Amino acid sequence: MDKLARSTKESEAFLRLLVAEREEVTVHPMFGNLSAFIGGNMCLGVYGEDLFLRLSEADRVELLRAKGASIFEPVKGRQMREYVVVPRSWARDPAKLEPWVTRSLEWASRLPAKAKKR
Repeated sequence: MDKLARSTKESEAFLRLLVAEREEVTVHPMFGNLSAFIGGNMCLGVYGEDLFLRLSEADRVELLRAKGASIFEPVKGRQMREYVVVPRSWARDPAKLEPWVTRSLEWASRLPAKAKKR
């Protein structure tokens, strides 16, 4: 079994900063990392040092053209096809990253809300 990556305090702080002013977003642990949710749907998160975004099919195709982007695969052979890992260099370039975070949040907000667990 592959060892799961663990987010760092720095990557978790970065995620919280990306969604800080969005009241509709909740942030909580997911598989030893940290993820953001809208209506119970995971929309973005950190996996180790990587940031991943949930995107529409058209947006995934577009983002995957960027050097360093990849389909999110937390365990080898287990792709999460709706999610794309953004190039690590983008963490230092908010102008590139912010529009993609917005696309991810907008996409997730259009998904049907998940029923709350009892």
